[in-house]
Amino acid sequence: MGYVSGIQQVGIGCSDSPAKFKWLRKIFGVNVQIFDDEAVAPLMTNYTGGVVQSRRAILAMNMNGGGGAEIWQFTSRKGMKGPIMQWGDLGINAVKLKTNNHLLAHEDIIQNQACSPISKDPQGNDSFWLKDEDDNAYQVVHDNSWFKNKNFMKGGFCGAVIGVSNMDFSIAFYQNGLGINELIYDVSGTFDDLGDAYKNQRFRRVLLRYKNPNTAPFSKLLGDIQIELIQSLDRIPIKLFENRFWGDIGFIHLCFDVPNLDRLGKNLNKLNYPLTVDSGDTFDMGESGGRFAYVEDPDGTLIEMVETHKVPILKKFGWYLNLKKRGQDKPLPNWMLALMGLNKIKD
Repeated sequence: MGYVSGIQQVGIGCSDSPAKFKWLRKIFGVNVQIFDDEAVAPLMTNYTGGVVQSRRAILAMNMNGGGGAEIWQFTSRKGMKGPIMQWGDLGINAVKLKTNNHLLAHEDIIQNQACSPISKDPQGNDSFWLKDEDDNAYQVVHDNSWFKNKNFMKGGFCGAVIGVSNMDFSIAFYQNGLGINELIYDVSGTFDDLGDAYKNQRFRRVLLRYKNPNTAPFSKLLGDIQIELIQSLDRIPIKLFENRFWGDIGFIHLCFDVPNLDRLGKNLNKLNYPLTVDSGDTFDMGESGGRFAYVEDPDGTLIEMVETHKVPILKKFGWYLNLKKRGQDKPLPNWMLALMGLNKIKD
């Protein structure tokens, strides 16, 4: 069993969580609500100015396959906007969503949201970009790992573009620390797909992939992982969350589903990447629960890790799955995962 079993979710800090959820449903089909929880975040004070903050969090997924979005809004303060992201700035520059038909996905999305033209990524595959109202960047990329056996044009989150200052240090963290170990490309130069504003700027770009062996409870649903690391070779990058709180507006973390958090924590500690937050036991999120922990990558980008213990399968009948009793060493049957789709929000 690997250290991680897929991307569980991407944390998206915003000022209006219902509006952000509505946009994600409309544009990407992220419409199955796993939980909607209002509470305080006492374990995150290292990243919230030493003060316990309250928040509303909505976790939603696209049941075609891929990770979900944790839509996160402060209720104790106004979320702060950050600087305009430039490629290579330290932190999550963009998140990746999956398709296996870029033409249809582009035609569908562009009816409601401006998109870049379809272009070729460094691997030669089609991709395109778009932004939400908070200037968060999304890349629609090719992926073959789907939960259902159909030809889907839009799926969930499958990765992220992360700005780094030292590529070799960052490769070691994601490969050796988290086990995302397949190197797809390592290229340097200028790149047309990053947009006209960057056509004369040089970058080093590395794509790491984890081919999911489907050996953990949610691995069939979450699918493969793509982590793209990008380093600016022509300028000194800024840190996107410098002097801001976790939970402020932007991509606040990348969260991996983890079948054995003790095992992963020991591996990270051995490599001198200690956990900075650890709930230690089941942390209640209202309709779901689990153990969660955080670690910082070499540039301080927050990586969340969740060992899921409880998840709603059919909320209207009060049917919840207890994974602490079932165990984390085998995938859930497809029919059980599919029942989560009955929690779909209809507009």
